[in-house]
Amino acid sequence: MVNVISVLLLYGLVVISAGTDSNSDGRKEYENLKQLRPLGVEFSEYFQNVSLENFGFSDSKIAGEDDVICLAQLAALMNGLSSSQKWALKMIDSWGSIPSGLYTGNTIDLGNFDECLSISQVIGKQKISGKYCFLITSGLRIATCFPASCSSTQMEPFVKQLLEKILNFNTSSLNMKISDETCQTSEIESWDALTIITIVILSVMNVLVILASIFDYFLWGDQKNIPVVVKAFSARANSRTLFRIVPNKSNPNVIECLHGIRCMSLIWVIFSHEYIFTLTAPNINTAEIWSWAVRPFASFILHGYFSVDSFFVLGGLLVSMIALRSMEKSGGKLNPFLMYLHRLIRIWPVVAMAILIYMRMMPVISGGPMFKSGYHGKEYCEKGWFWTLLFIQNYAVLDICLDHTWYLAVDMQLFIISPILLIALYKWGKKAAAGIAVLVVLLSGCLFVTQMVNNYSLLIKNGGEDDGIPNQRLYLATHNHAAPWLIGFLFGYFLHLNRGKKFQLSRPVVWLGWILSLAMLFTSIFALYPAAQWSAPPLPVLEESLYYTLTRVAWPLAICWVIFVCMQGYGGLANSFLSSPLWQPFSRLSYSMYIWHMFVQEVNSRNVRTNTYFSNYFVMERFWSDLGYTALMSYLLYLLIEAPLSGFESCLRPQRSSAVANQSNLISHKEVEETKDPEDCKETETNPMTVSDPPK
Repeated sequence: MVNVISVLLLYGLVVISAGTDSNSDGRKEYENLKQLRPLGVEFSEYFQNVSLENFGFSDSKIAGEDDVICLAQLAALMNGLSSSQKWALKMIDSWGSIPSGLYTGNTIDLGNFDECLSISQVIGKQKISGKYCFLITSGLRIATCFPASCSSTQMEPFVKQLLEKILNFNTSSLNMKISDETCQTSEIESWDALTIITIVILSVMNVLVILASIFDYFLWGDQKNIPVVVKAFSARANSRTLFRIVPNKSNPNVIECLHGIRCMSLIWVIFSHEYIFTLTAPNINTAEIWSWAVRPFASFILHGYFSVDSFFVLGGLLVSMIALRSMEKSGGKLNPFLMYLHRLIRIWPVVAMAILIYMRMMPVISGGPMFKSGYHGKEYCEKGWFWTLLFIQNYAVLDICLDHTWYLAVDMQLFIISPILLIALYKWGKKAAAGIAVLVVLLSGCLFVTQMVNNYSLLIKNGGEDDGIPNQRLYLATHNHAAPWLIGFLFGYFLHLNRGKKFQLSRPVVWLGWILSLAMLFTSIFALYPAAQWSAPPLPVLEESLYYTLTRVAWPLAICWVIFVCMQGYGGLANSFLSSPLWQPFSRLSYSMYIWHMFVQEVNSRNVRTNTYFSNYFVMERFWSDLGYTALMSYLLYLLIEAPLSGFESCLRPQRSSAVANQSNLISHKEVEETKDPEDCKETETNPMTVSDPPK
């Protein structure tokens, strides 16, 4: 999860603070703005008794054909208002007003978007349609509706002159403009070549899945000998694999609690991102962010990046366990090229399709007053999509195409260096492990020095001048996330050395371990809570740097303890919850859900027609809705993209390399267990946490 939560929160608070200033200038400005409240009514009444000449528009001043058309349609609008024609009244009725609750942070009035765009009137030879734009003044955004032939440049001086006549004062004090970037009409833009290609790819894959499913269900009776191509595309076969529940302890190589840890971490990520979109939405009580940001519950959102550290622990653990077991059986042989190839086959196509769908399909399937340009990172994708496909976007650019794919870049870069560490562990064992532990210390020191020297802060109230560079150096940099991954890697080596061994732990030791691990977890989340209070004195950079550095080690160590005691039978209720078989389908779908959840959240948040009310309950309500839609979308795209490619990938894999090929990132979805008949290329299980033996 990109650490943009603090940046967005800070931006919102700065805007609110300007709008809630209690000084005399603020009161004076508010008194001026109050006069604008019945904007649509004032326009309607004034238009009925005014001519174009009253505003200084005469034929001699018309510069071009566009101005002629605009003025003609404005004249038609005035005549329509005078005669109370419905289309003209709708154009005025769809305007917004100065919103109620300025002092609670309500700075946006969306008007009636659909009413404006529904206007279509033919007068003579002209067709008059509505154009929806935002009038921006004094930090406020107010919906307006004009004839579509009029540009914002043409309407801006017109509105200023009109307001000066209505309010009888100089509107330059309002710093008013009509934002052309927000203007929308009912005219549907024609699809460009890339949009058509995206739709064609999805359509072709959909047809193949339907045909394979029909063949599988109606025409092929023997499910054990189903053709490879049919099985790869069959929705029936892939759904059966996805939703299969494997009883616990049925495979000694499976660490059941990893399913729950993975899913809970993913839920945490999605929940934190839900707050990003909600906090930046048009809320009627945006000023509540001030008080919300310093409440204990907000710490779970502001420090949601620890969920990603949990993912890195799982990623490092699985890489070392799976690869070392394979190397042990193959006499130390390791093929890095095949490792990279299989990882790319599993991850790259989904990311490539995600870029296309985020960029091109979002405007196709939805729209609204806040939806002018579609996906918020569209410009970044158009300029730097290739950085994302190369998995180096976290270093190459500040503005990443698909924000959340920074994690894939970090994990891929760590995966690329993993063969060096694996070979070192296999050859030198504990000496290499000690060297990796020293590397963890050095990387932690690098993080500490980076924050100390540059005086970087994690607190919202100290982040006013964040230009993106601190976020890149502290949060997006791979070397700053390497410590949790390496700790998980070393823990996987420990489990490999002690596989099958039962540790006898006394009750005091178990309790002490749980107390320390929970203390590290909750300290990581809440340690900055006192310093985050608005009235609290600034936290010394030394203390904040120590916090950020030490929690990068404390959190993964605590996660490793939870995994260890669950494996050893000391997990109690935690193990019962995390090891529930019900997590398995969710876990297999987690990669798709991670990729697609922000698509669903952005579509739903920017598709609003009215202002919302910010509260934890409201966010929770939206979260469960978005989670359901995310699961549905992820399942459909899993059947169309992910599962077919994974089916072919498992057949292309050399049989002796099957375990190595599936060294997973923390949210990759498939692991292939040993099959009874390797020639069938049949996936008997898609457990992402399986430590499997290679087929004989």
